Amino acid sequence: MSRTPLHPTREQIELPMVLDCLSDPIRLAIVYQLAQQERVSSELCCGDFYSLAGKSNLAYHFAKLRECGLMLTRVAGTNRFMRLRREDLDARFPGLLDAVIKSASKDAERLLLSTEGEVIEAG
Repeated sequence: MSRTPLHPTREQIELPMVLDCLSDPIRLAIVYQLAQQERVSSELCCGDFYSLAGKSNLAYHFAKLRECGLMLTRVAGTNRFMRLRREDLDARFPGLLDAVIKSASKDAERLLLSTEGEVIEAG
Protein backbone atom coordinates (compact mmCIF):
# COMPACT_ATOMS: atom_id res chain seq x y z
CA MET A 1 0.00 0.00 0.00
CA SER A 2 1.45 3.33 -1.07
CA ARG A 3 1.54 6.18 1.45
CA THR A 4 1.62 8.74 -1.34
CA PRO A 5 -1.67 10.69 -1.29
CA LEU A 6 -3.63 10.82 -4.53
CA HIS A 7 -3.53 14.08 -6.46
CA PRO A 8 -5.56 15.03 -9.53
CA THR A 9 -3.66 15.47 -12.76
CA ARG A 10 -3.36 18.97 -14.18
CA GLU A 11 -6.19 18.25 -16.60
CA GLN A 12 -8.44 17.03 -13.77
CA ILE A 13 -8.24 20.30 -11.83
CA GLU A 14 -11.64 21.98 -12.20
CA LEU A 15 -12.37 25.65 -11.58
CA PRO A 16 -15.62 25.13 -9.60
CA MET A 17 -13.83 22.75 -7.22
CA VAL A 18 -10.91 25.17 -6.74
CA LEU A 19 -13.21 28.13 -6.08
CA ASP A 20 -15.38 26.11 -3.71
CA CYS A 21 -12.29 25.01 -1.79
CA LEU A 22 -11.02 28.58 -1.53
CA SER A 23 -14.35 29.76 -0.10
CA ASP A 24 -13.42 28.32 3.31
CA PRO A 25 -11.46 30.79 5.49
CA ILE A 26 -9.13 28.15 6.95
CA ARG A 27 -8.28 26.72 3.53
CA LEU A 28 -7.74 30.25 2.20
CA ALA A 29 -5.39 30.91 5.13
CA ILE A 30 -3.48 27.70 4.34
CA VAL A 31 -3.12 28.70 0.68
CA TYR A 32 -2.06 32.21 1.70
CA GLN A 33 0.61 30.84 4.06
CA LEU A 34 1.88 28.45 1.39
CA ALA A 35 2.11 31.32 -1.09
CA GLN A 36 4.00 33.48 1.41
CA GLN A 37 6.39 30.59 2.04
CA GLU A 38 7.23 30.31 -1.67
CA ARG A 39 9.58 33.27 -1.26
CA VAL A 40 11.74 31.32 1.21
CA SER A 41 11.22 27.65 0.33
CA SER A 42 8.51 25.73 -1.42
CA GLU A 43 7.16 23.51 1.38
CA LEU A 44 5.61 23.68 4.83
CA CYS A 45 4.81 20.78 7.14
CA CYS A 46 1.56 20.08 8.97
CA GLY A 47 2.84 21.54 12.23
CA ASP A 48 3.30 24.94 10.61
CA PHE A 49 -0.49 25.32 10.52
CA TYR A 50 -1.44 24.29 14.07
CA SER A 51 -2.34 27.87 14.96
CA LEU A 52 -5.18 27.71 12.41
CA ALA A 53 -7.04 24.69 13.78
CA GLY A 54 -6.66 21.31 15.47
CA LYS A 55 -4.86 18.39 13.85
CA SER A 56 -7.96 16.50 12.73
CA ASN A 57 -9.58 19.67 11.38
CA LEU A 58 -6.40 20.52 9.49
CA ALA A 59 -6.19 16.99 8.07
CA TYR A 60 -9.66 17.48 6.62
CA HIS A 61 -8.70 20.84 5.06
CA PHE A 62 -5.40 19.49 3.71
CA ALA A 63 -7.29 16.64 2.04
CA LYS A 64 -9.77 19.07 0.45
CA LEU A 65 -6.94 21.27 -0.86
CA ARG A 66 -5.13 18.24 -2.26
CA GLU A 67 -8.23 16.69 -3.84
CA CYS A 68 -9.19 19.87 -5.70
CA GLY A 69 -5.63 20.32 -7.00
CA LEU A 70 -4.52 23.40 -5.07
CA MET A 71 -1.86 21.66 -3.03
CA LEU A 72 0.69 18.89 -3.44
CA THR A 73 1.52 16.69 -0.43
CA ARG A 74 4.83 14.87 -0.15
CA VAL A 75 5.32 12.18 2.50
CA ALA A 76 8.80 11.83 4.03
CA GLY A 77 8.93 9.36 6.90
CA THR A 78 6.28 10.46 9.37
CA ASN A 79 6.16 14.00 8.00
CA ARG A 80 3.91 15.46 5.35
CA PHE A 81 5.13 18.46 3.40
CA MET A 82 2.76 20.68 1.45
CA ARG A 83 3.26 23.15 -1.35
CA LEU A 84 1.04 24.97 -3.82
CA ARG A 85 0.64 23.53 -7.30
CA ARG A 86 1.37 26.95 -8.77
CA GLU A 87 2.66 25.70 -12.13
CA ASP A 88 -0.40 23.51 -12.71
CA LEU A 89 -2.85 26.17 -11.50
CA ASP A 90 -1.22 28.90 -13.59
CA ALA A 91 -1.38 26.64 -16.65
CA ARG A 92 -5.07 25.82 -16.09
CA PHE A 93 -6.27 29.21 -14.80
CA PRO A 94 -3.73 31.95 -15.59
CA GLY A 95 -3.64 34.66 -12.93
CA LEU A 96 -6.22 33.03 -10.63
CA LEU A 97 -3.85 32.10 -7.82
CA ASP A 98 -2.13 35.50 -7.90
CA ALA A 99 -5.52 37.25 -7.75
CA VAL A 100 -6.60 35.13 -4.78
CA ILE A 101 -3.34 35.77 -2.91
CA LYS A 102 -3.50 39.50 -3.64
CA SER A 103 -7.09 39.68 -2.41
CA ALA A 104 -6.26 37.67 0.70
CA SER A 105 -3.36 39.99 1.52
CA LYS A 106 -5.68 43.01 1.25
CA ASP A 107 -8.09 41.31 3.66
CA ALA A 108 -5.34 39.91 5.92
CA GLU A 109 -6.54 41.70 9.04
CA ARG A 110 -10.12 40.51 8.61
CA LEU A 111 -8.90 36.99 7.79
CA LEU A 112 -6.64 37.05 10.89
CA LEU A 113 -3.47 36.81 8.80
CA SER A 114 -0.32 38.84 9.04
CA THR A 115 1.41 40.15 5.95
CA GLU A 116 4.19 37.63 6.60
CA GLY A 117 1.71 34.76 6.32
CA GLU A 118 1.54 33.95 10.04
CA VAL A 119 -1.81 33.71 11.71
CA ILE A 120 -2.57 36.52 14.14
CA GLU A 121 -3.98 35.41 17.47
CA ALA A 122 -7.64 36.41 17.64
CA GLY A 123 -8.23 38.15 20.94
